[in-house]
Amino acid sequence: MTASDAHLAPYLELLPEVAAALAAGRPVVALESTAIAHGLPRPRNLVTARHLEAIVRDVGAVPATVAILDHRIRVGLGAEELGAFAAREDVVKASRRDLAFLLVSGHAGATTVAATLTVAALAGIRAFATGGIGGVHRGGETSLDVSADLGALADSPVALVSAGAKLILDLDKTLELIETYSIPVIGYGCSSFPGFYCADVGLPLDLGVEKPREAAQIMRCHWALGLGGLLFANPIPEAAALRRDDMEAWIDEALAEAETAGITGKEVTPFLLARLHDLSDGRTIEANVALLESNARVAAEIACAYADTDSGPASDSDSASGLGQG
Repeated sequence: MTASDAHLAPYLELLPEVAAALAAGRPVVALESTAIAHGLPRPRNLVTARHLEAIVRDVGAVPATVAILDHRIRVGLGAEELGAFAAREDVVKASRRDLAFLLVSGHAGATTVAATLTVAALAGIRAFATGGIGGVHRGGETSLDVSADLGALADSPVALVSAGAKLILDLDKTLELIETYSIPVIGYGCSSFPGFYCADVGLPLDLGVEKPREAAQIMRCHWALGLGGLLFANPIPEAAALRRDDMEAWIDEALAEAETAGITGKEVTPFLLARLHDLSDGRTIEANVALLESNARVAAEIACAYADTDSGPASDSDSASGLGQG
């Protein structure tokens, strides 16, 4: 934060390493904390959180895991703080609508994609790695159950790297709404939209890049035009991907169980992920960790390239691919 951001000082606390990197123009990658508190079982959650931060560092960027603690939004957690946070059982799942309430009440909060995007934009972080973005839930045309992630990405000048969107969503409608929000969906080394655990769900993308520098040039141009967030769709590594037919069968069963149990709203996703873990004999957890690691690496590479690029146009060798090929 700068002097002009003094109004944020009571609420936003940057880890000194993160603050120093941002002040010097060095690459920083935001990491959300919902995966730690609600997405992975203990102790796998802490092992994964530490590994994600290590991956970002190995590439050359600074990790900034975002969480809400002691009336502050923490942008970056120390090693001991990360361990203590991962062990807590009283952490609230926090979307951006919840930020002010949690800051005032003092409850601990694990930031979702929407909340982390908002915080990253406030802190001046340009790259964010997550697992999969939220979207339109199945039946969303009548339930109006749509993730806040999409609106937050539209508002936030941040490049989000994800393995597409979770297959438990209506992916066709999710892509339609992303287009409505004017968010570019750019395949990173792929030409179709990934479905989280599945690398290809048969939804072609018009835009694509192959290299971090291409992504960085697009980011600079996009923000020079005063536009919001970008979504880089990075498919799960092939060795970790699951079969779509298997996933659909497990999802149908889990959705039926959720309906019977009366589970709605923000509790649906964690319930479904937990049931998919059981139904897949743990394979979804391994896939989840693999795609988180891949996204952290790509986000760090893009962040490093962004820090190294100027604001000029890309060269012919760096030109983006796929425009208008839908």
